[in-house]
Amino acid sequence: MTDRPEEPHDPAIAPFPGGNTVSPFPPLEEQASADPPSDWIAGADAHDLPVAEPAVHPVVALGRFAFPPAPPPDEEGVAARDRRWTSRAIMIATVFLLVFNAASIQNWSRQQAPGWITATVQQLSDVWVAQITQLGADQPRQAVRDGYQALRDARFPGQPAAETGGD
Repeated sequence: MTDRPEEPHDPAIAPFPGGNTVSPFPPLEEQASADPPSDWIAGADAHDLPVAEPAVHPVVALGRFAFPPAPPPDEEGVAARDRRWTSRAIMIATVFLLVFNAASIQNWSRQQAPGWITATVQQLSDVWVAQITQLGADQPRQAVRDGYQALRDARFPGQPAAETGGD
């Protein structure tokens, strides 16, 4: 008995076949003329392309299916949206100033010429400032005013004190 199996005598499975002369790799010159037109952009960088689609939660996908996005608005729709945004911004700024800068209305009404409208505005602003003071919303304005006064009155050592006019 021998340890080696019998050697195959088939020339097709010989270790170095010599009968196959057709190359599986055709020359590049022949392939260049057969290359189909491409939409490849020479200046494109492949690293700019997304690698995978972002994961979408099934509920979000169902929502997109059930409620597809509306078509983009036309010029009139964009103008209306811009007017709404501007109106909201003005209203928010007005409310913010009414709450945190109520003393300015009071000061403005005192500087106007006497009359029925200015007297009414002054009385309303006096009541409004009293209510805002009870809430404590005037404290940030007062803190800024006190800080400004302290910086204005600050002097270098040896410098005379500033004359204070009526505030």
